[in-house]
Order: sequence, then C-alpha cells, then structure tokens
Amino acid sequence: MHEIIIRTAPPQRLAAVPYTGPYAEIARGFEAFAALGNAHNLWPQLGAVVAVYFDDPATVPAAELRALTGAVFHGDQVPADMQRFDLHAGRTAVLTFKGPYSGLCAAADYIYRHWLPQSGEELADAPDYEIYLNDPGETAEEDLLTEICVPLKG
Repeated sequence: MHEIIIRTAPPQRLAAVPYTGPYAEIARGFEAFAALGNAHNLWPQLGAVVAVYFDDPATVPAAELRALTGAVFHGDQVPADMQRFDLHAGRTAVLTFKGPYSGLCAAADYIYRHWLPQSGEELADAPDYEIYLNDPGETAEEDLLTEICVPLKG
C-alpha cells in the first residue's frame, strides 16, 4: 500500500526527446536526452528530470510504447532537435516511490488499479509522468525517490 496525495501541479515546460519501446528500457531515451543536453550545454537551464508516458503497457505492444525523456526547461528556446512539452498544470495524484526503478511499474499499477477506482477521482486528458528526485549515479538504488504523477480532472 502506498500513500497518494493530491496537489496542484504548476505549469512546467520540458525540453525532451521522444522514446519508443519498452518502458523498462527507457534509460536509452535518457541517454539520448543527456547527449543532446551536453551538445547544447543545456544543464544550467534544466531542472528536474522527467519521463512522460503516453501509452498503457497493458494494451499497447512493448515495441510501440511512446514516451518522452527530458527535464524541466528554464531557458527561452528549446533547441530545434528537441521537443517542447508542457506538463499538465492542475490537480494531480502523486505517489512518492522510494526504491529501485524496477518497482515503478508496480507502484503505478497500484494507482490505476487500486487507488483510482475507490478515490472518486477522474483522470484528466493528459499523460502521466514521473519526476526523478535524485541522481541514480549518486544514490543507492534503495534510496532513489520518484514521484509518479497522474493528472486528475478538476
């Protein structure tokens, strides 16, 4: 069982790159994003690292799953070889998961299969996303913190 809070998410703009494939292999998308971030010297203009998920892995074949990998962008212009994406601003269900990324799928499943049906809430027409709160290169797997964010109506 996980604690879920509802908060009002602020408007946030991402600089991102598209990723297609199994969500369990999304690290490849982050590698591509990091390479472009380095090439454009974007790191001073970037905030939290984020993944946006557009498809339900229970209904879409793994090879066709679509996502974005990127970071909150505080600059003026997203580079032409990257994509600008505005995260849902408004009511959002948030589960803060502590542990290895391999546990994120089960935590997200908890939100959709257990919490949502009994919450009285309805999904907004916006994709869910994850905000990675610490650096996996500097943090032990069991101490990784990730916010799983599910946009809600209202």
